[in-house]
Amino acid sequence: MNILSYEERVKMFALFIFMMGVMIIITPNVFATDSDPISVVNNLSSFLFQLTKVIGGIIVGYSIVQIGLSFTSHDASQRASGFMFFAGGLIIMFAETILNLIAG
Repeated sequence: MNILSYEERVKMFALFIFMMGVMIIITPNVFATDSDPISVVNNLSSFLFQLTKVIGGIIVGYSIVQIGLSFTSHDASQRASGFMFFAGGLIIMFAETILNLIAG
């Protein structure tokens, strides 16, 4: 069972080709600097860890809402899912600290 018709698939493919062409044509010139490559890697690492902290915070907030809703509806499976989301969000939020503790 096809979800999209043939015409819709052709339109999606044409849009994909168009977007790839735009990405190839509009590429900025990138010039290297005299900066230390280790500092670039450290900056990227700190950015990624900040991004994971934000994503973990969003997951923790969502899980708190799920836990609250499970208490109002008396749904045990939703409550368990909320607590698992909460634990996973905390692990994601503190991933940098956990990795630093493991690495020493």
